[in-house]
Amino acid sequence: MADTPPSAAGGILIAICSIGGTVIGLTQGQVTVGFLAGLVIGSLGAVAVWLRDRRR
Repeated sequence: MADTPPSAAGGILIAICSIGGTVIGLTQGQVTVGFLAGLVIGSLGAVAVWLRDRRR
């Protein structure tokens, strides 16, 4: 079996950004917008982690 490093987990970025966006949206009175913004930002971060990990 090849000695490969473990893959990075970018899914935590989606979870943290979604929760953070919801909290920020709650303070602004726009919970749904905050959640969706957090979801998009977290997804972009997860894709960036995936792309970086794929090059290893």
